[in-house]
Amino acid sequence: MSCWESRAKTSPSGEKARQERARRAARENGKLLGEWRSPDRRAEPSRPLLGGGVKKLKESAIPPQAPIFPHAVSVDDIDSVRNGRQSEGLNKHTDPGDEERCFSIVFKGRKKVLDLMASDRDEADQWVKSFEKVLNNLRNLSRQQKSEHWIIDCMRRADKNADNKMNLKELKRFLRHVNIEVDDAYAEELFRKCDRSESGYLEDSEIETFYELLTHREEIDVIYGNYARTEGQMSVRDLLDFLLNEQRESATASDALGLMEKYEMDKTAKQNKRMSKDGFQMYLQHEDCSILNPAHKSVYQDMTQPLNHYYISSSHNTYLTHDQLKGPSSTEGYIRALMKNCRCVELDSWDGPNGEPVIYHGYTLTSKILFRDAIRAIKDYAFRTSDYPVILSLENHCSLEQQKLMAHYIISILGDALVTEPLGDFLPAAFPSPEELKGKFLIKGKCLNKLSAAFNDRNNTISEGTVSEEDEAAEQEDGQKSPQKKSKIRLARELSDVVVYCKSVHFNGFEHARDKLDFNEMSSFKESKAFNLAESASGAFTRHNVDKLSRTYPAGSRTDSSNYNPVPMWNAGCQIGDAHQPGPLPRQRQEPPCHGRVVKLAFRLTSQVISAQQLPKLNVDKQKSIVDPLVRVEVYGVRADNASKETHRIDNNGFNPTWNEHFEFDVHVPELAILRLVVEDYDATSANDLIGQYCLPLTCVQNGYRHVPLLNKNGDLISAAGLFVHVMLLDAE
Repeated sequence: MSCWESRAKTSPSGEKARQERARRAARENGKLLGEWRSPDRRAEPSRPLLGGGVKKLKESAIPPQAPIFPHAVSVDDIDSVRNGRQSEGLNKHTDPGDEERCFSIVFKGRKKVLDLMASDRDEADQWVKSFEKVLNNLRNLSRQQKSEHWIIDCMRRADKNADNKMNLKELKRFLRHVNIEVDDAYAEELFRKCDRSESGYLEDSEIETFYELLTHREEIDVIYGNYARTEGQMSVRDLLDFLLNEQRESATASDALGLMEKYEMDKTAKQNKRMSKDGFQMYLQHEDCSILNPAHKSVYQDMTQPLNHYYISSSHNTYLTHDQLKGPSSTEGYIRALMKNCRCVELDSWDGPNGEPVIYHGYTLTSKILFRDAIRAIKDYAFRTSDYPVILSLENHCSLEQQKLMAHYIISILGDALVTEPLGDFLPAAFPSPEELKGKFLIKGKCLNKLSAAFNDRNNTISEGTVSEEDEAAEQEDGQKSPQKKSKIRLARELSDVVVYCKSVHFNGFEHARDKLDFNEMSSFKESKAFNLAESASGAFTRHNVDKLSRTYPAGSRTDSSNYNPVPMWNAGCQIGDAHQPGPLPRQRQEPPCHGRVVKLAFRLTSQVISAQQLPKLNVDKQKSIVDPLVRVEVYGVRADNASKETHRIDNNGFNPTWNEHFEFDVHVPELAILRLVVEDYDATSANDLIGQYCLPLTCVQNGYRHVPLLNKNGDLISAAGLFVHVMLLDAE
């Protein structure tokens, strides 16, 4: 493997700086990330520091007597830590008086929440603050630091006897752990190359040599060699040439010098205004050199347009954390959706015992949660990652009495953040903007009146009414409906009154919507119908969405909670859809310039998939399960721009596979195009398994040599893993 070839020679000062950096990385990463280890090697905060009175809560007992860490816990697997009784388990099995003693550790993906109770408030605070510090430090690591931490941690796990040495058996175990398959002869050759003392094990500087050989990236050597034209290093002029020619940045000599000051670790090189290869590699792995334009990481669009001018990330059956038929319902579903910047969540409400409305997937075996608990969770987490408005989509199947209780909870819990009447003193003719609605909740649901009637007669005393039922959740893909479905439902005035800008109505055609519906009356479309309308009536669909909102929800056959491709509906102007795209959200909607017509070619996208780094094992329980990765580059947009191209597979190497494959794409409408990079594990007998993916609007892509982060199927960042690519979006000739 090329990554284990001998390193290029460096100056004595450069070599000294390299060795010191390697030692510092091994030392500092452990401290920075809280590499807590008890004598039996399990990741556990030290008892002297944090105390020993914390217990894990079980559903069967309060409090349980089980130790809190019976198994190793990876810091990388932790999503967040929450103070107080914020989980369902703690709410169910602890008393309100225990609020200050409780906290929860929330794991990424679909893992469970670990509920804990400390002996007192101070101990609970100490645990939470310590975990938050570790997680914050982890999030703030550079890409190179994450890589170093991951490799060092893998080495420690391979060191079974904890003697800080690595014998040949442990080296082979380490290579399998980092997703590399090599034959025994090669492993032995590598071991002998590093075992300069011929002691039969590696330690200290020999492990550093092994680390350097392992992480050497030949592709960066080549790039650096092409521009290091000044005594074997990059001068300011050399680096500026790279920024202008390869990265296509509007850079100056001052910018190049600033990068040297920021990333160069060799003091001699920095004094001579040079950038060494190590400094260059640090620059390439910095967050600012990611494929996503750093200027687009925060909201950069004009947010003062009407609400229906924006794509809105939505969640269908938000309360379900697994499958759609018999999986658990949980307030955790709302928390995770909102923390991923989702701005529309669904509450499927039914009559519950003891007069309390509950949320669950009707006519299925999914578990139930209390409606009031869901509203509290939404209130607590709605605006932690974004200030822009959150839409609560009500699927109401409750009796009048429980509808009134639903309205009570919505009003009392959400308080002043709830929009209960139109903004301003006059009857509106269009939606307010996201900027005007910051920190506000909008209710989507059935309503008894037109907006004008409600606005002009706010003292109406009608206590209830009848409206047509639109039960999306009960509809199946084949069009059949539950036998319990009714054509009409009774609606309580109290619940009707909290619906202002998002009144749910049945769709009776575009002509009817144009002539009869107000701007605030919106329809929801199941996946198949929305696809058909986007295909057969895209012009009418787009005109409909110019002044109204539309929502698309997944087919009932998607029992595994998967999502559809939202781009065709986005192209037709549909604003609300079940798709969580990494990258900047919300994204301002653009009017599609064509509906099946040929459009002049605007841009050509060239992409080179160069390499990947530290791809995860998909089956961590099987040490010999090594991935065979391939990369697929996809463009989604108007029909003329949709394309997909794929690399060959690399057998038995998830650590540092190299492809060096070039692809070209014609792009007619870049404003509507999305670039998606997918890494899969090749399987000859079944469908490939997803390793990781990343997608972003094409207009947010940075040209040049870029590292690409990867997210798993749950949308969580895969620590240390990524792609290295070269992309260029150029005007068509």
